[in-house]
Amino acid sequence: MNPDELALAFEQHRPRLRAVAYRVLGNPDDADDALQEAWLRLNRTGDAGIDNLAAWLTTVTGRICLDMLRSRSTRREDPLPSGRPDDTAPEILDDASPDPVREAELADVVGVAMQVVLESLDPAERLAFVLHDLFAVPYEQIAPVLGRSVEAARQLASRGRRRVQSGPGARAAAGADAGGDAGDDVGPRTGPRSRTDRQVVEAFLLASRTGDLAGLLAVLAPDVVLRADQAALAAAAEAADRGAPLLAREVRGAAAVAQAFHGRAGGAVPALIDGSIGFAYAPDGTPRGLFAVVVHDGHIAAVDMMGDPATVAGAHVLLLG
Repeated sequence: MNPDELALAFEQHRPRLRAVAYRVLGNPDDADDALQEAWLRLNRTGDAGIDNLAAWLTTVTGRICLDMLRSRSTRREDPLPSGRPDDTAPEILDDASPDPVREAELADVVGVAMQVVLESLDPAERLAFVLHDLFAVPYEQIAPVLGRSVEAARQLASRGRRRVQSGPGARAAAGADAGGDAGDDVGPRTGPRSRTDRQVVEAFLLASRTGDLAGLLAVLAPDVVLRADQAALAAAAEAADRGAPLLAREVRGAAAVAQAFHGRAGGAVPALIDGSIGFAYAPDGTPRGLFAVVVHDGHIAAVDMMGDPATVAGAHVLLLG
């Protein structure tokens, strides 16, 4: 690919990569920094010899996130093996099909516990748990990223899972202690709970459909950013005479983003997109447009609109509505 084609290819993968980075790092600014580093590495090495760009980018982003976690951690961690450069790292493939009910339950648990519990996990535990439980990456492909054995990767994810389910954020979500060996299953959750990422998205969609501008502003972060791919921009332009908003490649600020969604979102339902909360335009039950969402401190911090048919078809989407 020439430089422009490489940049376009990276932008097509950005929503998923940002979802991975945000889930691992728990901070939108750190996630952006990780993506910037991933782009610099791709731009430096080029795509020669990369058979699966999505897998290569996911692997590299995972390693960058692990390094960032370790650099800010007070725990003593063994360094990653340095003999294998990132551009030849084993690729993480994204072809697994996790159980939909388990995936939806985990999304709610992690939405509540992310900021409280994941910060307490060892970096390797955190990466193993997020990649396996939220992005369905097999342990065999997580192990080389961590520099551990397959069994060690499995144990790290299991330990992280138990701590997420039994931590204070998860107990608030469950209304009960999730103690004991959770293994690979999510325990029952009942009772009152804090506002989850899914509930934030549902409140956003309701305010959008009903034209509740105040409600939209209440759920959007002040510095929220809305990004749209080329296909989404073209679709909005074609529908401008029917009231669709004229979008830019990037729209910033709560007022501008609220205006873009004001009185819209018909046919949109909450969804898990590659393991992270968002929503999909699926008027007939088939996703035709995807909106990856980053929720931070109970507010929507970023929305990535994806209208490219190949991107939509290649995403793992679980409709929650």
